[in-house]
Amino acid sequence: MSEFTRVAIDTSKHVFTIYAVSTAGEVVRKELRRERLLAFLAKLGPTEVVMEACGSSHYWGRELQALGHRVRLLPPQYVKPFVRRSKNDSNDAEAIWVAAGQPSIRNVPIKSLRQQADAMLLKVHEQLTGRRTAVVNALRGHAAELGFIAAKGERGLGELRQSLAVAPDAEVPAAAKRALAVLGRQIDQIETQLVEVEAELKRQFKADADSKRLSAIPSIGMIIALTLTRTVDASQFNSGRHFAAWIGIVPREHSTGGKHRLGGISRAGNERLRSLLVNGAMAVIRHFSPGRKGPLMAWLEALLKRKPRKVAAVALANKVARIAWAMMTSGEAFRLLPRAG
Repeated sequence: MSEFTRVAIDTSKHVFTIYAVSTAGEVVRKELRRERLLAFLAKLGPTEVVMEACGSSHYWGRELQALGHRVRLLPPQYVKPFVRRSKNDSNDAEAIWVAAGQPSIRNVPIKSLRQQADAMLLKVHEQLTGRRTAVVNALRGHAAELGFIAAKGERGLGELRQSLAVAPDAEVPAAAKRALAVLGRQIDQIETQLVEVEAELKRQFKADADSKRLSAIPSIGMIIALTLTRTVDASQFNSGRHFAAWIGIVPREHSTGGKHRLGGISRAGNERLRSLLVNGAMAVIRHFSPGRKGPLMAWLEALLKRKPRKVAAVALANKVARIAWAMMTSGEAFRLLPRAG
């Protein structure tokens, strides 16, 4: 079998597309069933193998590393510009091969099995929280159609469910009560599952010194701290500004001809982490009181005097991200006050 300079793989569930160039310059395009992929690559000597960082890519990365190959995962958004004309599996594989030759494109670190397992519980918590919100909104929406409105929050939801349960049939027909009861049981079931997941997350949080250290930063709680330690490799970023840019909480730039134009935030990178940081910053601003100690709070107080609250929240999220990066790379604790001397 020919030796290849680089092998690109467009992954899928069952059929994988290979694009490779041999040392003699011969282009090879090949489709392989899932069960034949490892056997094909096991016949090659140590080779650079590149894939997009997407579903199951970390698994395949570990499997191919075990065969002695040098595996690189590329961010999908950096591969897309190299797709020529129509999108298909063959063109996608070629685009991955071409993108891998660009020196400015960084690799996505391959996660270990333990890292994926630790991060999975956070994703389950996110999914359950989103599902509960959707069911609660559905229940409130159906109730509103019948003329039942309740206050926000858990207390309002409990009062709404009680009102619907005891309402006479003239106001809430039996069929509607049965339908709303189904939604109520779903809420109870999801809440039970959330209690179990959150108990395990609390156990992990208490056992993780890095997460506890990060939680000292204003706006960072258990979920954000665990998300940072479980999903971020701080060493791959050159600076805190680079980390904040990766999260997507820096201005989007559209500059040309020497004219610099900055717009809204870029929304690049980790959407979940960006959402958590901004929501955490909004919580700090919501309960902010002037005169709080520390340079961070003094900076926030001055910012709130000249900027809208949501703009200040994004700025605070950016600053918190840079502080978190500094703490993760240096191992230092958060300092509320500047170091003396």
